Amino acid sequence: MNKENINTQIDGYSDIQQEIAVLEKYALDRGVERGQVKQTIDWLHPKTLNLRISEIREETDSTKTFRLVSRDKYLPPFQAGQYINLFVEVDGVRTSRPYSISSSPLQLGYYDMTVRRVDDGFVSSYLLDAVNAGDTFQSTSPAGQFYYNPLFHGNDLVFIAGGSGITPFMSMIRDVVDRDLDRRIKLIYGNRSSNDIIFNKRIEKRTTRHSNLSMHTVISEPEAGYDGLTGFITAELIDELAGDVNGKMFYVCGPEAMYTFVLGELDKLNIPKRRVRVEVFGPPSDATCQPGWPEDVSAADSFQVKLKGKADIQARAGEPLMNSLERAGFVIEASCRSGECSLCRTKLISGKVFHPQGVKLRKSDRTYGYIHPCMAYPLTDLEISI
Repeated sequence: MNKENINTQIDGYSDIQQEIAVLEKYALDRGVERGQVKQTIDWLHPKTLNLRISEIREETDSTKTFRLVSRDKYLPPFQAGQYINLFVEVDGVRTSRPYSISSSPLQLGYYDMTVRRVDDGFVSSYLLDAVNAGDTFQSTSPAGQFYYNPLFHGNDLVFIAGGSGITPFMSMIRDVVDRDLDRRIKLIYGNRSSNDIIFNKRIEKRTTRHSNLSMHTVISEPEAGYDGLTGFITAELIDELAGDVNGKMFYVCGPEAMYTFVLGELDKLNIPKRRVRVEVFGPPSDATCQPGWPEDVSAADSFQVKLKGKADIQARAGEPLMNSLERAGFVIEASCRSGECSLCRTKLISGKVFHPQGVKLRKSDRTYGYIHPCMAYPLTDLEISI
């Protein structure tokens, strides 16, 4: 029996054939639209953005905002809370870092990228000390899952920020107040010093105009005479400032030590994990302090990494494998550098690596030996395929 004869045995096949004949005779010819789906996807999610710095604004002694405009006269839309991964070349090393967009998603003439200096920061120091208006860069399109979902997140939101973790929240706040959305936001913002509160005056100004927005700053190392909230963002403080926690959605973003502490405090309040959203910026400051790190491996230990068909390089146990690859001139596609986006997934042929908690390895990755170099730390000599 040939294919045509088999088709005629399918229930409803003749009706489908008649419908096709009617559509071919009377419906619009959609053939001219072929290829438009790809064009639309490329328009909304271009792989690479060509950017230029039009303005640099100093926010605090440690923080600057870089206004990025498109060299191609177009920036794709984004959701408040998302980030771009900025590509830079520092001392001959091409690398990248994800930075949240702090400007409002309502305007697409520019993206604001706010950067705070990181102790011994390779990229942040370069951006803050060496970059000027007019300099050009490339980045990925906006990405990330740290944004408001109207179907699941409700209208009572608690933002818990630490330091530069305020950047995605600034975009969310601007989105809500600029559009007068029916969302109630309580922002609890921790900083080391009251002189280093990013966007302090901008947010305070909005709180005076919008009753659905409130901000509480918490200073961990207050200077003499400071009379505001001090210490850490504890369960007791969250309970006091947020009020009844039932039904509220909690968003947490900040340095590793801060969000690790805060997540433990939220657990004390019995807040379900489905009601907590966390944004992680990059690898941990010290992977050897992470649960599961083997006691017989130190951060300074060095291992040989064989790149199948390419070269052999050295990699330190105490830093992500991606950093060692980039120093050796091998750049792997990446977006988040936090073990979430999966773009950098790489085949591990032999050897053993350590992934900190929170890295979103698929079950298939574990089964078939794939790793995320942005959050993979070598524990032995390795062979990988890139």
